[in-house]
Amino acid sequence: QVQLVESGGGLVQAGGSLRLSCAASGFTFSAYCMGWFRQAPGKEREFVARITWSDFSTYYSEPVKGRFTISRDNAVNTVYLQMNSLKPEDTAVYYCAAKTYCDPGVFYDYWGQGTQVTVSS
Repeated sequence: QVQLVESGGGLVQAGGSLRLSCAASGFTFSAYCMGWFRQAPGKEREFVARITWSDFSTYYSEPVKGRFTISRDNAVNTVYLQMNSLKPEDTAVYYCAAKTYCDPGVFYDYWGQGTQVTVSS
């Protein structure tokens, strides 16, 4: 049974930091591309970052580039999202996702349930 379980969300002031984690099970984590997405109230879900399974190359959306860092630890089947210099517009539910081919598309095989991040001004 495939599971992606996000944690680490919460309430933080603007300028602060949070580190999200996503624990994976039920599939070969080391062979999957991992991504983070977010969905703010009243908006569509949007891509945040992804990391390849092969050489750990990373890709980011423009709004988070330079502030967020995606990483993974294949030894513990976990992907992380370090979020620094948070802004109120970063407020959203954050989801992790997994797929086999690390293309820029938004179609992923597996999704987590999400974790809420709220940034106060």
